[in-house]
Amino acid sequence: MTKSKTIQAPGTTLESEATSERKHKKINKTQITKYLPYITLFSLVVLISLYDPAFIRIENLLQTAQDISTLFIMALGMTFVIYIAGIDLSSQSVASMTTVIVALLLPSLGVGAALAAVLIGAFYGMISGIVHTRFKIASFIATLAVGGIAYATGQVVSGQRSIYMPADLREQSLGWLVGNTAGIPHEILVALALLLIALFIERRTVFGRSLKAVGSGELAAVASGLKVTKIKIMAFALSGAFAAIAGVMLATRLSGGSPTMADQFLLPAIVAVLVGGTPLTGGIGGVLNTLVGALIVAVIRTSMTYLEVPAEAQQIFFGIVLISAIALTIDRSKVKVVK
Repeated sequence: MTKSKTIQAPGTTLESEATSERKHKKINKTQITKYLPYITLFSLVVLISLYDPAFIRIENLLQTAQDISTLFIMALGMTFVIYIAGIDLSSQSVASMTTVIVALLLPSLGVGAALAAVLIGAFYGMISGIVHTRFKIASFIATLAVGGIAYATGQVVSGQRSIYMPADLREQSLGWLVGNTAGIPHEILVALALLLIALFIERRTVFGRSLKAVGSGELAAVASGLKVTKIKIMAFALSGAFAAIAGVMLATRLSGGSPTMADQFLLPAIVAVLVGGTPLTGGIGGVLNTLVGALIVAVIRTSMTYLEVPAEAQQIFFGIVLISAIALTIDRSKVKVVK
């Protein structure tokens, strides 16, 4: 019998080894990126604890979580849009407008004012989605324009002034949003409830799985028969609804509304999503990642408070963090040309 010989072309072994090495490096980078938010959060907590051991007391941790709850709710909604490789720059304007609407409608509608505000927020989000998909306008332009409309709406209906809630009506209709139960602030409980709802939508619904498909590859999603336009509009509507809920929480906590009340929320909210591990290129991450990102933002804010850094200077720091987060998490294989 004649034994057959396998003839291997010169260089084939070297090429396969190089390919294997590239794949190995990519896997390692993916694993590091996946756990980087948790490592960052742990490191920050340790550093602040060394600076002030009182930081890790339960009451201080609860206070920190309470302070970040409103921002976290806004970031939750934004996660759905970033998950499909979009961006929502209207969130803080929608939230500010919502505070005015709640304050104005509370005397006549009671708790219904909150529901009306959330529906209006979802409507503005839907408009952003329609403008983005139907007119083929980049999401950052579409949402920036709709955010401007929301800001102007808040200015007009408020008469360019702050609106205050009567204390008795606030307590009667929306008092359940604030206060404590067994020492736990209600804002934290509401935020956790919304996290569970968002997690259910993301992982247990056809819509949630479709979001991942669109974020991973929009052309492939279209080819597979998904109604991408509808999915995108729904994602923006969800973002608007969550921004409105954040506005309701803010108005209740501060007993009033103002067309600028949620100013300076946008940048930290985007940072929370990106630092948590949901990149602008979409397809990976999700709402649990945003929870980690929001906690990182909370710890950073606390550290800057200890160091007496002014709010304006904090925005500079968050801008630097945002650039770093984008650089570390973006999937460059999806971005061939940057313009």
